[in-house]
This record gives sequence, structure tokens and C-alpha cells, in this order.
Amino acid sequence: MEYIFENADIVRDYECDLQGIVNNANYQHYLEHSRHMFILDRGVSFAQLHADGIDVVVARFEISYKTPLRPGDRYLCRLRPEKQGVRYVFHQAIFRASDNQLCIRAKVDCAVTVDGRLVSGHPKLDALLA
Repeated sequence: MEYIFENADIVRDYECDLQGIVNNANYQHYLEHSRHMFILDRGVSFAQLHADGIDVVVARFEISYKTPLRPGDRYLCRLRPEKQGVRYVFHQAIFRASDNQLCIRAKVDCAVTVDGRLVSGHPKLDALLA
């Protein structure tokens, strides 16, 4: 899959469970942070969207766990967004930086509300995907 955005980070000790691997829920945090960094990289703040009455909310989340990350691992979170009908879909993956090993693959479907009402998209968001 061809990704159009990437950000790097490192696993912190407190994100891991008793088995010494990243707790499954923390991968969702990594993916969300990457989506926020993606729009920020394009000059749009998630907080400003909300202030303007535009909210992007997760409607569906699919994740496949492949290889666990461990404390101190550096990782790369990559994404490719697309519009599918009324949804914005983010295809995302996390790779261990040291060997480019796939750790997780995810598909995140998002819906948009404007002033609390569900809409089929927004020009400001469409421009992010262009």
C-alpha cells in the first residue's frame, strides 16, 4: 500500500502490559495521534476544526495485530486517507523502525458532524485529501 504521510515516535514503558509488549489499546492512541499530525502537517488544527463546529469522529475501527512493539522501540506510523461516500477512511499501519517490520494494520472510518449534525463531508476536509 502506498502511504502519503508518516510520523515517528517511540514506545514508552508505561504503554506496555505485563507481557512487556505495547497494550493493544495504545495502538489506537498511536494511530489517532498520527491522524492529528497528518492534518496539522497540512495546516489544519483538529482543535480549530472543533472550534469551527466541525467534528471528525471515529465510526468504525478495524485493526490487525501482527508483531508487538516493546519498550524503547521506535516506530513509524503511516497513513493514506480517502473519501468513500460519506465517510473519510484512513488506511494506517505501524512499522518497527529498526527493521521495517509490520506491527499493525488498521482501517479507520470517520464521520463528520457540523454543529452537531451529521454531514456527508466538508470542503475543508476534502481539501486535506487532495
